[in-house]
Amino acid sequence: MHTIRFLPGVRPALAIALLSTAALLSACKGGGDAQAKEGEGNKGPDAIPVEVERVARRAIAASYANTATLEPRAESQVVAKTSGVALEVMAEEGQTVRAGQPLVRLDADRARLQAAQSSAQLRKLEANHARARQLEAQQMVSANDLDQLRFDLENARAVNRLANLELSYTTVVAPISGVIASRDIKPGNFVQINSPIFRIVDASRLEATLNVPEREIAKLKPGQGVELVADALPGKRFAGTVDRVSPVVDTGTGTFRVIAAFAGDGELQPGMFTRLSINYDQRADALVVPRAALLEDGGEPALFVVRDGTAARVAVKLGYADGGWIEVREGLKQGDAVVVAGKAALREGSAVQVIGEKDAAVAAKPAPAQDDAAQAGN
Repeated sequence: MHTIRFLPGVRPALAIALLSTAALLSACKGGGDAQAKEGEGNKGPDAIPVEVERVARRAIAASYANTATLEPRAESQVVAKTSGVALEVMAEEGQTVRAGQPLVRLDADRARLQAAQSSAQLRKLEANHARARQLEAQQMVSANDLDQLRFDLENARAVNRLANLELSYTTVVAPISGVIASRDIKPGNFVQINSPIFRIVDASRLEATLNVPEREIAKLKPGQGVELVADALPGKRFAGTVDRVSPVVDTGTGTFRVIAAFAGDGELQPGMFTRLSINYDQRADALVVPRAALLEDGGEPALFVVRDGTAARVAVKLGYADGGWIEVREGLKQGDAVVVAGKAALREGSAVQVIGEKDAAVAAKPAPAQDDAAQAGN
């Protein structure tokens, strides 16, 4: 039995009231802590924040993509076909020339003298042959002598043609039309025979050669459209066509050659590094999802769909891929909400919180077509 002692000056009734209040507060505090602990024990796992997008329908193209360097359709290394001093250079780098246009004039004195000498010898033999023909009718020249004169005449004609050809080589002409890409000669230089002096590039038509894996050989055909982007021309796209397809597969690389052609009269230039895409099929109304929705766990193609606030892993069968979209042929229906961000932390049945009010409303409700059917039933 405890004895209660009152402090001096404190009335017994007031002291009893204070003790009762303290006991009541202590009981309430104990009850509150118990309820808080019980609430913590019943609390479920935190919802994982995710971003979603709806499965939709749109046109999608099947394409093959690769890289290549642009090359001119025609290119010529101009060489001197005879030796001599360059008296005049008539073309500069960057100049557009046409086929047959003179580029360099070489010293032609020696060649001109040789041509004159052969011409004189030819005229002499022609006169001898004509006189022998007259004497043959009088049987004053044997058939053997006449044949020898005829052979000598034919040889003289060949020598004369060769001398005239050498003379023509002293004027170097452009073999093709195009642009002078480089010039390796100056007036006064001595030019050796077969030495390169110009490079001409015909950039009016450009080509890109692709080495394509043999599994694509049945898909790529001449005439198909090609889209090109060049690193040197950001933000611009150029259209071309598949010009030629080589049906022979290289046994060493397992590839075949596809040549795409482009007009070269604009900004595209030979030597540019390009990225090409060849569209070989198209679906006008394909069921598509963003590429970002696909799981990258090394297994079969799958993604997460948000249903009733939880994540469900769904296996899918994929079709064509086009840019940031990929076709889904089996596993989903239009209007499904697929996770595009935050999927790395998800597991089957994980609680999710869709970020953004609009997306949250989309994920919380069924697809719009299903809502309309439900209202019609009610």
